[in-house]
Amino acid sequence: MFEAGINDALIYLGYPGCHHARLRTTNMLERLFREVKRRTRVVGVFPSETSASTLATEIALRSSEEWALKRYLTMDALEAVGKSNPQLSRH
Repeated sequence: MFEAGINDALIYLGYPGCHHARLRTTNMLERLFREVKRRTRVVGVFPSETSASTLATEIALRSSEEWALKRYLTMDALEAVGKSNPQLSRH
């Protein structure tokens, strides 16, 4: 199993070195999950599953908007790598 997935697990090494830490970690997702957990604890008990899902969706959408305004990765470096290594463009 390990040998079958090693290429997929190490694909991030083909990208610019300045992007390695951000591509191989789940920090952004972990931060999002912590925020959902924090906000749902404040509410306590939800009247329905739909209301809990609505709150979680709203938090995710707001985070997505914030992420869109920030430059998480520099696209110039990614485009340069994509031109020199077409295999990375497929992932």
